[in-house]
Formats: sequence, structure tokens, C-alpha cells
Amino acid sequence: MRLASSRPLTRSYWLQSLEEDLQPSSPLNGEYSADIAIVGGGFVGLWTALTLKERDPNIDVVVLEQDICGGGASGRNGGFVMSWWPKIGSLLNFCSKEQALFLANAAEHAITELGEFCEKHQIDAHYTRKGWLWTATTPAHIDSWNGTLETCARLGVEPFERLSAGAVAKMTGSDVHLAGVYERSNATVQPGALVRGMRQVAMEAGIRIYEQTPVICIEPGRTVRLTSNSGSVSADNVVLATNAWAAAIPELAKLIVPVNSSIVVTEPIPSKLEKMGWTGQQSITDSQLMVDYYRTTRDGRIAFGKGTGALAYGSRIDDTFSQHQDSIELTEADFRRTYPGLASTQLTNGWSGPIDRTYDSLPLFGTLAGTQNIHYGIGWSGNGVGPSRLGGRILASLALGIKDEWSTCPLVNRRCKTFPREPFRYLGGSLVRNAVIRKERAEMSGAQPSIIDRMLAGLAPAGLEDKA
Repeated sequence: MRLASSRPLTRSYWLQSLEEDLQPSSPLNGEYSADIAIVGGGFVGLWTALTLKERDPNIDVVVLEQDICGGGASGRNGGFVMSWWPKIGSLLNFCSKEQALFLANAAEHAITELGEFCEKHQIDAHYTRKGWLWTATTPAHIDSWNGTLETCARLGVEPFERLSAGAVAKMTGSDVHLAGVYERSNATVQPGALVRGMRQVAMEAGIRIYEQTPVICIEPGRTVRLTSNSGSVSADNVVLATNAWAAAIPELAKLIVPVNSSIVVTEPIPSKLEKMGWTGQQSITDSQLMVDYYRTTRDGRIAFGKGTGALAYGSRIDDTFSQHQDSIELTEADFRRTYPGLASTQLTNGWSGPIDRTYDSLPLFGTLAGTQNIHYGIGWSGNGVGPSRLGGRILASLALGIKDEWSTCPLVNRRCKTFPREPFRYLGGSLVRNAVIRKERAEMSGAQPSIIDRMLAGLAPAGLEDKA
């Protein structure tokens, strides 16, 4: 079993601003053993390692990361720490009412836990809990959230608050926003600072981390052997926490499709933000399937992202997921449309990154077929900053062979709709993506999308939020 490796991705603004903390640990060199080896040094891998050490301080845990910790999706996202309330309808598709409430409440509580973790370990990850706005920026998207709010009401919970059009425009600093709802529990972080802080805590806990160590071969067995360029690790259990790179494994490739997302960052404009009235520090998304997501930063910038959805043939993690110019231009165009008053504002950074999307935008966990000791957690779909805390608990329980509320939760071994093989995956996915772009451009301009584009767009996987 071989895993694809890649050169380091273009660094995000989040990581570029931490240059003094980006010195990698030494790569693996030699033959080693461990109780549990984790492939991937992002949020999921590090939360798994830290959870294992919390449960058993004497356990020997090794983390193997092909770049630096945070060099993949964990250091390249928008820093939104969200719950699973927007996905409550999708949870109910495979969960009972009690199970869905357990997972949704746990995901919300993980936001609190993240703030407590940063405070306990003095990690300056810019943790700010000011809530999230789910908005409509075209009449066609008004009330997109109604189905989700109605589902929450049937479950007896009220995580969302409806806002007037005036309130939404004022809170977002733009009257392009026509309507919206507010979820108070959500937070934002500087994701690069968070993942590098987690890395430091893990190392202080005795977890061995080898960066610049791509795993090029996995040999299953009673003891699993992981081989890198200049060494190997033999472990009783292995956890795969590789995000979109998991598509290199055929069994997992059918469950996820890597798609890109891009972010642009402005120059510091604190006085302009003040004049606009965008001072509440809430995170914001619109209701497009190729969602726009944006927030302000501590130094008065706007970080504006878009799920641009570009694919690579064979699910290879190539430049599509690093510096994809077409996607960055789409993202800038949506930024300029959303904030037309900032036409003269310069952009200082732009990058792309990979998302491991499932059909319902929720993760799944399990153990590779034919093994009892190679476990995986995949399909974070662009919303892993907060829920990865739960993923660490699930994967730790699986690796330890413990039957508890995490290893037996409905996210483990769930049946999921699969994606087609190549070339149909790439050709069909590109066809659907282009239809989504045309459909949403028409909606944004007030026009009626064509029937064909609406039909093709309906084949796309679920977005960040459930739709009515």
C-alpha cells in the first residue's frame, strides 16, 4: 500500500506570519517502533495524539508529517470554529434523534474546549468567540436556513437567532447581505498559530513528531510498518489522519473527493472596517453551494475565502490545491462584489488548499478492510477546526480498542454514498462544478438559471450548511 507524497504547499498568510515558529523537527532517520503511529500532523492527528496521552501518559505515540505540522489543510483554512448544528439534517439521515443531539452538542462543546485548551497552554491562537452569521446575498438564497431551523425546533433546540435585514447588513459591513441567522456559539482562530501551538504541547507531552517525513509505504500486519525516505516505524496500531491525501488509498478514495478552496487577504484596513461598522468579529458565510466565508483578523485585515471546488484528475494533490490562479480570481471577484466600497483595497496574500469532501459534508471513521489496526478519519469537508477535537477522541478509542461513546458513535463505519471512478469522477465533477458556477452567477445577477444547470448543480455534494 503506497501513499502519495507532495512537495510543501504554498504557505498561507497564517503560517507566513509565524516564520519564527516554522522550524521543522528533524525528519525520521532510522528504524523505530511505537505503540501507535499517526500519519498526519494536522488538527486530527495532533488531537488524536494528545487524547491518547491524556488517557495513558505512558503510551508511546509517534506522528509522521510529510511537510510541517499545519502545512496542509490545518494551516490553510479560514479559521472558523463551527458546530454541526448547520448539518443537523444530514446527521439525522443516519443517526437517531438522541445520537444526532449527542454529536451536535459535543461539536458545540468542542468550541468551548478549544478556548480552554488555548488558555491552559497559553497558546495565542487569537481565539475569539463572537458567533457566526449565515447570510443570503441574493434574493434566491433568502431563507435557505429554514429547513435547518425547523429541524432544530422539532428537536427542541434553538442554536440560531433570526436577524432583520438591517441587522445583518450592519453586522457584516455590507448591504449586499439581505437576510441571515446568527449562531452565537461559534468562534474564530488563527489556524496556523493553533496547530503550531498544539504541536508544541504534543512534544512537551512526550509525543515524537517527525516533520518532512512522507510515508511512502504502509505494510499491514499484526505490526504495521510505515516506511519513509530514510527510515521506518513499526507500530501496533496506525491512525491515518491525512485529510485529502487519504484519496491515495483506493478504499478511501471512493468515499471522498479532494476539492480546492481559496482565500485572499487584504492589507490592514482597521479604519475602513470601523467606518463600515464591521467591528463585531463574527465569522460570516453566504448561502452559495460554492460558499463564500470571511472574517476579520486581529490586525484589521479581511480574510475572504471561497469553496471554489476545483478538482485534479485522479485526486492527485497538485498545484490545484496550492496556488490555483483561476480559483483565487473567483475568490477575489466575490470579495469585490460583497464589499464594493473596498475597490481600492489591496490584497497581500492568496492561496488555495485541499478539502476532503464527502457527499454529505460530514466525516466518517473506520478501520481499513483486511486489517484490525489501521484506522482512519476522513471527510472533514472544510469544517474540521472544531469537530477535529471529537475526531481525536474517536480515533484514540479505535486505536486503543476501547468500546465507548466515541468508538461506537454513528460516524464510525457508517454507509456513505461513494464517488465514481476515474475518468468519470473528474469529468463528471468538472461538469457539475461548471454548472454550479453558472447557476450561482445567474442567481447573483438576479437571473433565472437554466434548467440544465439547476439539474446538474443538484448532483453536487452537500455544502457547508444543510439546505431547505
